Amino acid sequence: MDKIQTETVRLVEWLSQFGHDPAGGVSRLLYSKEWTAAQEALEQYMQEAGFSTYYDEIGNLYGRLEGSQYPEQTIMSGSHVDTVRNGGKYDGQYGIIAALMAMRTLNQQYGQPLRTLEVVSFAEEEGSRFPYAFWGSKNLAGVAKKEDVQDIADFNGLPFPKAMEQAGFRFRDELAEPRTDITAFVELHIEQGSVLEHEGLSVGVVHSIVGQRRFTVEIAGEANHAGTTPMGYRKDAVHAASRMIKQILDLAQAHGDPLVTTVGKIEVKPNVVNVVPGKALFTLDIRHTDKAELIRFTDEVTELMQLTASTSGVELKIDMWMDEDPVPMDSRMIDVLQRQCKEYNIPFKLMHSGAGHDSQIMAKFVPTAMLFVPSRNGISHNPEEYTRPEHLADGIQALTHALYELAYQA
Repeated sequence: MDKIQTETVRLVEWLSQFGHDPAGGVSRLLYSKEWTAAQEALEQYMQEAGFSTYYDEIGNLYGRLEGSQYPEQTIMSGSHVDTVRNGGKYDGQYGIIAALMAMRTLNQQYGQPLRTLEVVSFAEEEGSRFPYAFWGSKNLAGVAKKEDVQDIADFNGLPFPKAMEQAGFRFRDELAEPRTDITAFVELHIEQGSVLEHEGLSVGVVHSIVGQRRFTVEIAGEANHAGTTPMGYRKDAVHAASRMIKQILDLAQAHGDPLVTTVGKIEVKPNVVNVVPGKALFTLDIRHTDKAELIRFTDEVTELMQLTASTSGVELKIDMWMDEDPVPMDSRMIDVLQRQCKEYNIPFKLMHSGAGHDSQIMAKFVPTAMLFVPSRNGISHNPEEYTRPEHLADGIQALTHALYELAYQA
């Protein structure tokens, strides 16, 4: 195992101790004591590596290498420090470690950069403690609102503002202008899928992050006796729901990649063996890289459900509670990443991301790009999450070369 692989694995294991879960994973939720310990440990590591460090109001941590000629132009890289409950060792924190290693190496080999290099450890992305995601990057981008989290609480009933205060942070000044010095953002992340592994590639260069629409579908029929109600007289909510689900998933399969559709939750009432179900509920998660296609498909699905409800004699309620547009990465940044992978013979693939990331927030206000490394069996958000050391190292190499071009070349 070469030096980069050894050091990366060591740092992944080191950071994973902050929030180590007895079940084998990592649980490091926003503003918890485990989260605080991880940020403080990263801050100390940054300082020992020669970075100047600071926090913003809400707890994003930054490590900075000042530029010699263009200090007002900041090249940023990093990811989120929080985890899901009993999550893995790579999601989020690998991107922070990779940025630290890449910038430290560049500083050691080439000295002070022309443009400022800055690593960020975002406070939160997952939405695991509170029902709000991307708190870290949304604050950096200036789009998070106090009103969005003022009245929410965690699973123990602790209000969001109180948890933030206990951790030593506060709401940002929403009247202040967001930062304008960031000229590029690059995030390195595990794929959380199996495409790269199946194709035997080390790195993915992400061209876009999918848009998502999520729905809760409720069907109201009529509960009745399972033995005395003839099939033709029934208003069976499950029958209607099952027809809808089959039609939707068949339609998605016929549509093909990159569209994906998932029915992840199903509930039935009264949910007993000898009663015709009177109510059914299911969720829909629909994703596509093209906004027009996402809208077209969801409109077609909605029409199908309405028609099925009408012919089944049931009532239908469709609630679309998430509507996120696809986010393209910056074309110039994509070119930088592809060029560096080609020059240094790093096997790569141009691909989209089927999961959400901080980059989709950053891309709306600063040129942004993403790199992926493979996930074994596509597993993530799980203690079994794993990426081979040589792939971790390839990702860091690609990031290092890209940051060199962005921060050191005139």
